[in-house]
Amino acid sequence: MQDIIIVGAGPSGIGLGVLFKKLGIVNFSILEKDIVGSSFYQWPKEMRLITPSFTGQGFGALDLNAIAPNTSPAYTFNKEHLSGEEYGDYLQLLAGYFELPIIEQTKVIRVKKEQDVFKLETNHGLIETRTLIWATGEFQFPNDRPFPGAEFARHNGQIKSWKKIRAEHATVIGGYESGVDAAYHLTSLGKKVTLISPTFLFPNEQDADPSLSLSPFTQERLRLALRTKLLRIIENTSVQSIKKLGTSFQFSLSDGSTFEAKTKPILATGFISGAKQIDSLFEWQENGKPLLTENDESTLVQNLFLIGPNVQHHQAVFCFIYKFRQRFAVVAQTIVDRFHLPHDSNVFTEYRANQMYLEDLSCCEVNCEC
Repeated sequence: MQDIIIVGAGPSGIGLGVLFKKLGIVNFSILEKDIVGSSFYQWPKEMRLITPSFTGQGFGALDLNAIAPNTSPAYTFNKEHLSGEEYGDYLQLLAGYFELPIIEQTKVIRVKKEQDVFKLETNHGLIETRTLIWATGEFQFPNDRPFPGAEFARHNGQIKSWKKIRAEHATVIGGYESGVDAAYHLTSLGKKVTLISPTFLFPNEQDADPSLSLSPFTQERLRLALRTKLLRIIENTSVQSIKKLGTSFQFSLSDGSTFEAKTKPILATGFISGAKQIDSLFEWQENGKPLLTENDESTLVQNLFLIGPNVQHHQAVFCFIYKFRQRFAVVAQTIVDRFHLPHDSNVFTEYRANQMYLEDLSCCEVNCEC
């Protein structure tokens, strides 16, 4: 039986695995249903990381997309905004360098806990552990049925390249990061785009936290798309349903109006929590995020932890890599203390020095004076 099982080999699973290896913990495994970094390899070819990578470790500024100290995607790839393929390669490099105990092509089908043991039913048989860490992220769980008729649309997570869109006009549903990303790439290809956004894209009062408003990178690209004169935006309204009328698609909007398009629409409606796979083991907040203790543990099931972009505590949203990596050490510290696992405590000092050990959640409100 393993002391620890991590499910998912994306940035959170690999990041925590690196930390365990540095601590000297050996009796753990990482289960991955595909390959390391598989979600990133499935991104549309043109998609890029929103947060910029920059090498600044010597001055106490860890690359925003690094998941381990003394590593930098910017240094490795000489790029500021990496593609999905490049970031997947970064994860593979870390997995190989630290010789992480990863078991690929292993899908967890069902999880149950009997007494103090988690029993994971997988496509390769039963695996048991006393500590389970869920790190499945979001990208492989598209929110592709948000309203009636959504089956007539195609989710942006299913698009391999925007160049494969043949239509001269596209309707994009969703005005957040992925919606603007789609609009930007399509207008760059000379296509007309109608973007239906449930919010104002340029609100009078913008939130400084990029988890709650468009990131600067996305705002910049939105302005570029508008300059093409190919982008039409329907703001502050959402699609309630889609009907197929012959060769056309009719959209019913929340403001009571209707809109018609000739081509198959694109859903940029985001993703749902990967923790929904084991939803009965968590309590759930109204916003669709799991309810967690201050150590990112399930409030229902002891020794079940959550890491990655689904972690949220009140107003502190950890949906970016530079945010959720700060909780790896909190989870690791809880586990080594609870089970009295021998470890190198200097590693936690290293993580604190690299702003990768965030305990005080009251510090997470983002304010800007100018």
